[in-house]
Amino acid sequence: MRKIILDCDPGHDDAVAIMLAGLHEDIELLGITTVSGNSYLENTTRNALIISEMSGIDVEVYPGASKPILREQIVAHDIHGYSGLEGADLPNPKKAASNIHAVDFMSDVVKENFGEVTIVATGPLTNVALFALKYPDLVKGIKELVFMGGGIAFGNVTPVAEFNIYVDPEAADIVLRMDIPKVMAPLDMTHQAAITREEVQKLKDSESKVLNVVADLMNFFMKTYKNVFGIEGAPLHDPTTIAYLIDPEIFEWEDLNVSVELKGEFTYGQTVADIWKTTGKEPNVRVLEKINRDKFFDLLLDTLLKLS
Repeated sequence: MRKIILDCDPGHDDAVAIMLAGLHEDIELLGITTVSGNSYLENTTRNALIISEMSGIDVEVYPGASKPILREQIVAHDIHGYSGLEGADLPNPKKAASNIHAVDFMSDVVKENFGEVTIVATGPLTNVALFALKYPDLVKGIKELVFMGGGIAFGNVTPVAEFNIYVDPEAADIVLRMDIPKVMAPLDMTHQAAITREEVQKLKDSESKVLNVVADLMNFFMKTYKNVFGIEGAPLHDPTTIAYLIDPEIFEWEDLNVSVELKGEFTYGQTVADIWKTTGKEPNVRVLEKINRDKFFDLLLDTLLKLS
């Protein structure tokens, strides 16, 4: 069983990642930390509380960074709506978030489980970078970092920059320099995991009120992806990180050296992957390149349908 901290910014696909992590028997979800990204920190924290409570996932939520390290804040209202989880009638959370800051929670957990905890980051990497800066002696205590972010062939905010990295490129630069095992789930792979109306209908047809709500959220998510990108179906970027921990065999990958562009006029926030080994630098990230879509959705739906 994998012990994980899920650092997220819910977000429709983050919501599904929370459910997969909290409901699958191979994952021990130690806590959820939140960061500004898809929406403001107040909203992403509230959304994490709502999703975990309505799914019966008994876990504390720890708010983290409310803005990037250096740059001006941006959010994704065009994709996720103002609240970050538009498209369904969601209940108010029954309990409050913890008073402990996300970064300090991470340090407490890593101290207690040195070498055993995986951090899964599905939003901007601000919290993880702040952890590395504040607790450098604990970085080696992270077993592995799995993050959704970046793109090799394309971006989704600029032609080359992906949202999570573009929101806080300086944080991503710090994280990519951390000397621990890292796994990157880029757009090139996550776009292969787009949910369709057929999968949403399976959620809608279940007897679970919770999954009916998730279906409504997914319908909204698909609508905005169609409006903004002209894409049929919505890529479930974030749950792929959890799926990798549960069953890495459904993925294909390559170990590459990846860095973040911080100075380019047109390329700021780009993840630059040394595919042809031209720099001579050692690989620092396992980059997930392909996913078996059918096996991914079998895993995801089998887990979610436990709520029926």
